[in-house]
Amino acid sequence: MSNDYNYMFKYIVVGDTNVGKSCLLLQFTENKFCDHTESTVGVEFGYKTIKINDQQIKLQIWDTAGQDSFKSITRSYYRGAIGGLLVFDFSRRSTFEDIKKWLKEIKTFSCDKIELVLVGNKSDIPKKDVTIEEVEEYAQQEKLDFYETSAKTGKNVDVVFESVANKILRKIETKQINLDDQMLGIKVNFNGKMRKKSKSQSNQSPYYNITLNGKQSDQEKNEKKSCC
Repeated sequence: MSNDYNYMFKYIVVGDTNVGKSCLLLQFTENKFCDHTESTVGVEFGYKTIKINDQQIKLQIWDTAGQDSFKSITRSYYRGAIGGLLVFDFSRRSTFEDIKKWLKEIKTFSCDKIELVLVGNKSDIPKKDVTIEEVEEYAQQEKLDFYETSAKTGKNVDVVFESVANKILRKIETKQINLDDQMLGIKVNFNGKMRKKSKSQSNQSPYYNITLNGKQSDQEKNEKKSCC
């Protein structure tokens, strides 16, 4: 993985199982769609660099499992995230109703600076079990931006990830975010080198143990479960 970037933002993608979280990640990072993805076990990881306002932004994206049995694992990944996607499936009403549960989880276990967006996936299907009007009403109530996406066709997939990054970058530029707060899920890259941790920071966030060159050591793989 290249170190040619200005900022790195950590994202989480949450929602019920089989709403298409992994498909959204695959479409965004590799421009691919797979019809036969298995349910995520624990968490999966992907990354992509985008350009916003002449800034190179590397997005580190954690796709979390939707099953209750993995909650103890996935909750640990909420901490240290600065961006998040709340995903439901237009063809299954229960997944939209469960968004309230996922939003509560994020508010409980994430930092208060996290930027969230509501995502209605599988918008390409002809028969929907949820109306646009009720989703828009809920999004307005919770002050969330809402996007219809299709991991299959690619509709709005890039837009969703980029819109969250835009909001985060705007907060950085207007100094609404303190970049010295290591728990916010943001890294600043100075001339291709990451800012060194002080001794007082060394035990604060296992997020710094993630290898960002596309490879992971055996130690890092074992540490993933405890990563923020």
